[in-house]
Amino acid sequence: MTIKAMDLFDAYSQDKLPKDKAYILSSFINPNTGYAIYEVISYSGVKEIYPEETALTFQSSGKKMYILIEPPTYPHKAKEPYIRMKGEQIPLRFSELDIHTTKNQSKVYIAKKPQESISSFTVAKPVGFNVSFVFYQNDDLYETMSKFLEQTFNKDAKVPQLDAKKTAAMAIEVIKKQMAFKSDFGS
Repeated sequence: MTIKAMDLFDAYSQDKLPKDKAYILSSFINPNTGYAIYEVISYSGVKEIYPEETALTFQSSGKKMYILIEPPTYPHKAKEPYIRMKGEQIPLRFSELDIHTTKNQSKVYIAKKPQESISSFTVAKPVGFNVSFVFYQNDDLYETMSKFLEQTFNKDAKVPQLDAKKTAAMAIEVIKKQMAFKSDFGS
């Protein structure tokens, strides 16, 4: 049976981490408020992976996309995401994000385009409710990622089911169109 996704750090320790054409999806969720940040990284052509006590550093080019979910009770809605306090910030302005307001008034912000990482990137080891998964290149990759995002948006970030499905599909469109493995990754 083909592996579709696996915990990133387990994949590394079992030597099952792909060196080429994979995605890493990490979530940083406040279980008390539902405030959530997701990072999606596409990478290919890994030269080296350096383990650290609390992270993995990949010597590779990559693209990183952010998704931010803000609960309706979030007190700092007017602050640009890049100037919010640590643990709640992403390096983007409102103008760089597509915004979807859900049925329960949560806001889902999806980056319009990914940021490029030229030589290396680091993925922090998840703590608490946070996770980091590697998604393997296969025929149903985007469907698998979409289902994962839909479930975590709904269950962890408290986004209503229909909105979770819609926003997961929106995020996957950005990933497919702007983060897929085309000529900029050598294939």
